Amino acid sequence: MIQFKEVGLTYPNGFQGLKDVNVTIEQGEYVAVIGLSGAGKSTFIRCVNRMNEITEGELIVQGQNVPTLNKKEVRQMRRSIGMVFQSFNLITRATVLKNVLVSFVPDLPVWRKVFGIFTKEEKMKALEALDRVGILDKAFVRVDQLSGGQQQRVALARTLAQEPSIILADEPVASLDPVTAKAVMDDFRTFNKELNMTVIMNIHHVELALEYASRVIGIRAGEVVYDGPASDVNEAVLSAIYNGQLPEEIGGE
Repeated sequence: MIQFKEVGLTYPNGFQGLKDVNVTIEQGEYVAVIGLSGAGKSTFIRCVNRMNEITEGELIVQGQNVPTLNKKEVRQMRRSIGMVFQSFNLITRATVLKNVLVSFVPDLPVWRKVFGIFTKEEKMKALEALDRVGILDKAFVRVDQLSGGQQQRVALARTLAQEPSIILADEPVASLDPVTAKAVMDDFRTFNKELNMTVIMNIHHVELALEYASRVIGIRAGEVVYDGPASDVNEAVLSAIYNGQLPEEIGGE
C-alpha cells in the first residue's frame, strides 16, 4: 500500500510541486496519472521511491514512512520498486543481457561489481525477464542496434528482474509510435494482472490511460483534482484536469 497523507513538496526556489495530496493506492492497482506538462505528474510518482523529497506530510510505502528512512533503508526500499523512464536509461554499447543484469548490481559485493561477475541464477533470472517481454532472442545483441520499442522492453525486463512489487513508469511510451506504444502498454497490463504488481504511470496519452488503467489520478498545478475509476472519466473530468474548470459533481481533492 502507498499512502500520501497531506503531502506537499516545495522546491528550494519556492515553487510548489505538490500541494496537500491525500491519496491511497492499494497493492495490485493500475493507476494512470494525467495532467498538463508541469502539473506535478512526475513529481508525484518520483516521491514514491524518494527520487523527490517531500517537504510536508507523510508518505507511507509498504508500511515505511519514506521521508524518515536513512540512505541504506532507501536503497533497500528501492529494491521492491521498479522505475521505467521515457529515455530508457540503458547502456547502449552493452548487450541486452548485460543491461538487464545491471538490476542486480546494488546487491553485489564490491569485488563482483568491479569485475562484472554474475551467478548462473542471476543470469537465468535476467533471461527469464527477457523472455517475459518477448525479446529473449536479442539477449546478446547490443542495445544500440535495437528499435525504441525494443529498448523500452529491455528497460522493462531490467525492472522485472529485480522482482518489484511496485512499478513506477514516467512517460514510458512518449517516444514510441502508436503501435509500439500499445504493445508496451500490453506488457504493463500483463505484469499488473499476472504478477499483482502495482503500476503507477505518468502518461500524456489520455486515450491509452483510459484504455489500460483501472484508476486515474488527475493533477493540476500540484493538486489532485480527480481521483477515481478510469471508466468514470468524461469530458467534464478532463476539463477539470486540463482547463481548471471543476464542476461540483466531479469532486476531487
